[in-house]
Amino acid sequence: MKVKRALISVSDKTGLDEFVKGLHKLGIDMLSTGGTAKRIRELGIPVRDVSDYTGFPEMLDGRVKTLHPKVHGALLSLRDNPEHMAKVKEHGIELIDMVVVNLYPFEKTVQKEGVRLEEAIENIDIGGPSMLRSAAKNYKSVAVITNPSKYHEILEELMDSKGSLSEKTLSDLALEVFKLTSRYDNAIYNFLHGRLEKEAESAQLERFPKTLQLRYEKAQELRYGENPHQKASFYIDKGVDEPSVSTTKQLHGKELSFNNILDINAALEIVKDYEEPAVTIIKHSNPCGTAVAPTIEKAFKDALACDPMSAFGGIIGLNREVDTKMAGIIAKSGFVECIIAPKYSDKALEILKEKKNVRLMEVPGFGKKPRGSDYDMKKVTGGMLVQDRDLKTITEKDLKVVTKKKPTKSEIESMLFGWRLCKHVKSNAILFCQGTKTVGVGAGQMSRVDSVMIAAHKAGKKSKGAVLISDAFFPKPDGIEGAKKAGIAAIIQPGGSIQDEEIIKTADKLGMSMVFTGVRHFKH
Repeated sequence: MKVKRALISVSDKTGLDEFVKGLHKLGIDMLSTGGTAKRIRELGIPVRDVSDYTGFPEMLDGRVKTLHPKVHGALLSLRDNPEHMAKVKEHGIELIDMVVVNLYPFEKTVQKEGVRLEEAIENIDIGGPSMLRSAAKNYKSVAVITNPSKYHEILEELMDSKGSLSEKTLSDLALEVFKLTSRYDNAIYNFLHGRLEKEAESAQLERFPKTLQLRYEKAQELRYGENPHQKASFYIDKGVDEPSVSTTKQLHGKELSFNNILDINAALEIVKDYEEPAVTIIKHSNPCGTAVAPTIEKAFKDALACDPMSAFGGIIGLNREVDTKMAGIIAKSGFVECIIAPKYSDKALEILKEKKNVRLMEVPGFGKKPRGSDYDMKKVTGGMLVQDRDLKTITEKDLKVVTKKKPTKSEIESMLFGWRLCKHVKSNAILFCQGTKTVGVGAGQMSRVDSVMIAAHKAGKKSKGAVLISDAFFPKPDGIEGAKKAGIAAIIQPGGSIQDEEIIKTADKLGMSMVFTGVRHFKH
């Protein structure tokens, strides 16, 4: 397909100068609008305004520029259809062989903190997607370019083939258009649904839409999935701007595996929950040790001490920069699969890179709060479960003391530390905590009393005087009795069991303090 005339209208002018110079050298006529036309003229290249071509001015503050039959007729007409060509001639339509358009930066606009709804709406492109779709529908006759990174290779092909493009090139460009417009529309829908839901006084919009539209882009092919016989890839939501696995940068080590990504996510979500220096060590999506301390070094040592055997080969998450001192401590601690942190000093990287296989991940944006409108999704065969993210937090004033004995100030501090952590531990979850560190973790068991037993086994003598955190209520007194036997002094749990009265009586009888939160933190 030979290109004789191009319509160019871009918001992103990256690479535009060299591209239009090349088109002009090939003798290709150019139509354009607004700022793009001005830029082309500044280069000394002749260009016709679309408004002069259509005989209809740009209007409504630029909302209407290219929505005209002489534009879309020029794009959609079938060149090998005599009736189409007769209509084109009758109405003075000049065929357009190339469209160069990129869209208003809607996604970039709505990621700005405090963006107004009016500003977001004005960045919904109408004419651009319309032209792109018209051109892409007729791709055998119209080249359509949306990405400035394509300019160089398109120009090279035009130069090599005396102004023509192959059908393979045309079809590839068309596919890229529909990928772009699909993502663009999805971003608009997701933003408006969340914003209008938040702002509507009558809450007329549903929290969960009748049709769930998901848009993820492939970030990388993975060597395999959870097991070597399973193929896998990692897809990301490019609209997320809080610290996440999708925004991390790998600085060193082998490529991430499927299981690495799951564990990194678990580590990151835990340390994001604490403002104080925090460290967690993850194995199979569960923490085998987590701690908060005045320094990141102390937090790491406390987290490692919880279960050093399980920590071998684990994922380490930190919410502070890894400096030389911290890197040296980690390097001496044993085999580490991966480390994720907000930043690394140059010297720290030198030390850690001595281990050629350790994956070093840097994640920007610590301090950004998660968006409450986000969903937590779990795939099942034939469907998807969708819920709000578990972002619920509690304070001391939310605690209800239900036993005769009241918890001490230090026990309350330990309870609140552990309660923030337990939502990240697979149910049934039991934590034993001393101060702001775990000393025993019982996770993912079929009965709560088994989780108590495992936490007690992991903690050993460190369970004496510790606080127990339970992600859900105790259905029977046996878990309380097991806790007492391990040396637990105080318990925090949601309450809500039909056996609550008996549970409280058991705690009173055993001389333990207990508080209810009224909030459950199951994680399946």
